[in-house]
Amino acid sequence: MKSKIYRFNVIKVFLILFFFIIILRLFYINIIKHDNYDNKLNSIINGTIEGPSAQRGKIYDRNHKLLVDNVGIKSLYYKRKSNIDISEEINIALKLSEILNLNYDNVTEYMLKELWLKLNYSDDKITEEEWNNFKMNKLSNEDIINLKMDRITSDELKTINKKQAYIFYLMNNGYSYEEKLIKKDVSEEEYAIINENLDEFSGIIPKLVWERKYLYGDTLRGILGNVSSIETGVPMEFKDYYLNKNYKLTDRVGISGLELQYDDYLRGEKAVYKSINNSLELIEKEKIGNDIILSIDIDLQLEIDKIIEKEMIKVKNEPNTEYFNKAFAVISDPNSGEVLALSAKKIDNGKVYDYSSYLASSAFTVGSVIKGASISVGYKTKVIDIGTTLKDECVKLLNTPYKCSWDRNGLGYINDVNALRLSSNVYQFKIAMMVSGFDYTPNGYFDLSKDPFSKYRNMFNSYGLGVKTGIDLPYESIGLVGTNDTPGLILDFSIGQYDTYTPLQLSQYINTIANDGERLKLNLVKQIENNGEIIYEYKKEILNKVDLDKKYIDRIKEGFKSVLSYNGTGYGYIDLKYNPAGKTGTSQSFFDSDYDGYIDKETISSTFAGFAPYDDPKMSVVVVTPDVSHIYGANYLSTLNRRISNQISKKYFEFYK
Repeated sequence: MKSKIYRFNVIKVFLILFFFIIILRLFYINIIKHDNYDNKLNSIINGTIEGPSAQRGKIYDRNHKLLVDNVGIKSLYYKRKSNIDISEEINIALKLSEILNLNYDNVTEYMLKELWLKLNYSDDKITEEEWNNFKMNKLSNEDIINLKMDRITSDELKTINKKQAYIFYLMNNGYSYEEKLIKKDVSEEEYAIINENLDEFSGIIPKLVWERKYLYGDTLRGILGNVSSIETGVPMEFKDYYLNKNYKLTDRVGISGLELQYDDYLRGEKAVYKSINNSLELIEKEKIGNDIILSIDIDLQLEIDKIIEKEMIKVKNEPNTEYFNKAFAVISDPNSGEVLALSAKKIDNGKVYDYSSYLASSAFTVGSVIKGASISVGYKTKVIDIGTTLKDECVKLLNTPYKCSWDRNGLGYINDVNALRLSSNVYQFKIAMMVSGFDYTPNGYFDLSKDPFSKYRNMFNSYGLGVKTGIDLPYESIGLVGTNDTPGLILDFSIGQYDTYTPLQLSQYINTIANDGERLKLNLVKQIENNGEIIYEYKKEILNKVDLDKKYIDRIKEGFKSVLSYNGTGYGYIDLKYNPAGKTGTSQSFFDSDYDGYIDKETISSTFAGFAPYDDPKMSVVVVTPDVSHIYGANYLSTLNRRISNQISKKYFEFYK
């Protein structure tokens, strides 16, 4: 008896606790969290809905010439109404199939089977045992549908209208509350027929959607970039990036070039609707994104592209150019870092293509063009000074081949300016040896205990070589930094034959020399505007100053001026009437001639970096022509680089007299 009373008391206590917890929970929901749940209910009943991605801002050149615009595309969407049944949807799909010209090659067997099931009684395709398993939850509803589909015969499928099946699929692919795209870029005739008979197409929404229009075709396409499509929204590779910025996966976004770099500014604000009793009321209008104004001069750009394309086609008729297929050029303002024109082209089977999307990531061994930075190491470490004379002769280190300048007989005794003018390799070799603590003696040897690579790379970096220029483009490369350190390689490094650099880095490097050692950020966007109001304006940004006395930079500039003089190795690259300075480069490069992943050909690449006027720099120009010739048996080196440099610098001064 006592045990029964005990059990009863336990049950009674348990029931009291149970009801007490329920009462507390009801109190928490109805009193404490009442406002919160009330707001959630209102949000569901009368919530806000965003419209599709708004129009993006436009892109202009420095003279406000329109480069990228938005253009309306007539499109058809479908949004299922709450009172519509399947038979009516099927009928709408049939009517649309008689009007719309779509790519019906996209129709799959699944789409045909799906419509067949909607049109036909199909329960008899399931056995009694399978129905019993379904009732006992051994088979799911999805299992039943799959079994039915598997048992639809080919003859039965022949009764299905292929076009109708495809449109029915488009109408129902996705969530019921979403607007589904049926067709983009609808013809005028299609648009007119459907608009005139909208009462027959319940849920069909004709609308204008925007697409990007690049007014100058392929010009600068890799720099301007691309925007994702209506269908894809945010591509998977950008999912984390854009979700972290509070974008939705259905948003249209920049996926390359400036469209990606400045997406936060270019994207518009979506229209916002309030849901009231199954209807939508506009509460916030769509706002177009901000406009961006580039530093690019599109008229100059077009002329530069034209010159490069013409010369690339021409050079393919010259000897030893079978491996040449790319050319790069950059014109910038050394006083601000603004890029005025930049071109990257690729030639294939006589046709020239835009290659500018690779401009910021393409790096090459550039040769003697970097000797301004290289000789700076000699000045900085005080192994040479202004006027130091060294003998240009072939040098021979222990267990290594002879290393010479371009004249194997030697250039004799030359000072620092003439070393630049004549592009002496040996002058730079001997500086590198002295920086390493070695006074050259034939068949001698030195170690790298004084870490000359760090001294050289630090100086090169301060000029913009081997580091990012800061240009406002995604995915900028720093080039290839060599990892093998040997005495022979420090000599190669000193003449631009080891690490690789991009055309943009060369542009920043020559700008740094032109403006007395200030390394300025390279830039493509001058301003950002909203309805004519400037909300951002680029101001020149000094990244660093070269740690070198100005007298030495002046000496380098003097040497670069002599390079382009009548008796310099760079004569003819920029017309002397513009009072130019600069440096040429020729480097040994390597090429995968059969594209099998293995380097099998040694080639020659040509580079140039210059500025003008010498005493008051207004512009700088860089031209890189990789693999313009090949070494084995070559007795002809094309003058392509000089021709391009001369013509595009002349074109600049025609525009900016």
